[in-house]
Order: sequence, then C-alpha cells, then structure tokens
Amino acid sequence: MSKQPQFNHPAPDALDLLLTRRSGSAKAMKEPGPSKKQLAQILEAGARAPDHGKLFPWRFIVFEGKGRERAGDILADVLEAEGERAKRIEEERARFLRAPVVIGVISSAREQHKIPVWEQELSAGAVCQNILIAATALGLVGNWLTEWYGYHPAVKEKLGLKAGERVAGFIYIGTAKDELEERPRPEMDKIIMTF
Repeated sequence: MSKQPQFNHPAPDALDLLLTRRSGSAKAMKEPGPSKKQLAQILEAGARAPDHGKLFPWRFIVFEGKGRERAGDILADVLEAEGERAKRIEEERARFLRAPVVIGVISSAREQHKIPVWEQELSAGAVCQNILIAATALGLVGNWLTEWYGYHPAVKEKLGLKAGERVAGFIYIGTAKDELEERPRPEMDKIIMTF
C-alpha cells in the first residue's frame, strides 16, 4: 500500500491541512467512520511517524463494532468493582460508543536501549498526531484522549497491555455532527525565540 516517497516535491495541500486541522469532540461524532480501506490508510500513516532507531516502540488496538461495547464493559466492570455510582458506570459503559472507531495507540518503549525512552515515547505521540492528520485528510474528524481509563492498571491489564506499556492515546474517529469552530491559538511572537 505504501508509495515511494517523493522528496523535494511541494505539497501545498498538506501544509493547508496542517494549518487548518482541528480536533472534534468525541461526544459530537456520528457515523460514518472510516471504511476498512481508510482505516488501513490511517494506521499506515500513523506508523510513518519519526522513529529514532527504527524500533517501532508502539502498537495499535482498534475498537470498532462490538469491540467498542466490550471495551465499555471493561470500564464499567472496573468502576463497579470500585463501588462507583450507577450513573457513572453507565456513562463509562457507553464511552467507546461515542465514535464509530477508536484507535488505542500503545507506547511500548524499551528500557535499557541506546535510544532514550523519552524519544521512544515522543515517537508514540507523533503516531497519534499522524493518525489525526490522516483522518482529517480523509474528511473525517478525530479526537485524541487518554483520560482516567488510559492510566488505570486494571483497565490496562484487561485491554492486554504488557508490563511497561502505556497508553499514548485513544483516538476517536468519526464524522462531526456539527461544523467545527476554530479555537484560540498561541500568539506566535510569544512562543518563538531566535537564538
């Protein structure tokens, strides 16, 4: 599926996408989500993130169809075992149903390697950003979240994370219910220093 990269080839549409890309709320998504072909393209784009050492220090968990319900059941079961109130349990049971597809990006950085763990974790973050950009390029909307369930040991275990693995993000992908509004952006002269 991969194409041979074209270097020194201007891509003004790509720059326009980067300058206008906007996340959409997972709570404000609807069908359709990505097709099988589009999902494969999104994941392949994610896997083209910078990766010092070519370690591929990340992997994907794709939640779609009934898999979203099973993920919600895990969240509900964990909270029920902790004595959480019924309303919150049901909210969490429906969490993964907010978008047609959710991609879990799992950071699997290697300790005791010449490539620092921090660089490997940054690579997983770049994977998440590539996924968002690819979804936007396909006319979809994405939302990168982690929230409590990305850090909870019991949830991580039930989702099959191995020792040392961490959730870099859950990327919710679908179609925006409403037009996306721009949000405040930094004043560039306040965040740039020339050395």
